[in-house]
Amino acid sequence: MTTDPEPALNRLTPDVLQRLSPTELAEQLNGQVGELQQRLGIRLLEASPARLVARMPVEGNRQPAMRLHGGASAALVEDLASLGSWLNLDVSRQVAVGVDLNITHVRGAVSGEVQAEAELTYRGRSVMVWTVTIRNEHGKVTSVGRCTCNVVNR
Repeated sequence: MTTDPEPALNRLTPDVLQRLSPTELAEQLNGQVGELQQRLGIRLLEASPARLVARMPVEGNRQPAMRLHGGASAALVEDLASLGSWLNLDVSRQVAVGVDLNITHVRGAVSGEVQAEAELTYRGRSVMVWTVTIRNEHGKVTSVGRCTCNVVNR
């Protein structure tokens, strides 16, 4: 398994993206992008240029009060936004980098897994904005985040 996102993403030409279902694309990307994604246990369930869904365990990502660490939730938001942005690019010419991240925690998660759904809110030539909603194992919202990624030439 490589921790460099480019090899997995470079194989995703526009025709490959069109042929793969969101579940198949998620399977191809799982475990191939991001060291932090692997350390936090983030698993993609669905991936497309407009929407991503992922799960992350609470256990192993807790703060001292035994609730899901806000930093882990923030990393989940930025991970999905960055990956989603890359899926909208010609990665041989461009990369996406997170430039703004905000997250509001509304409820703690204490066990099981959280599920995050990222939706592309705005797609411009040089900026993409993603909104990510994180829910606990009971389907209740725990955090809502927004991440802005800039598109830069290599």
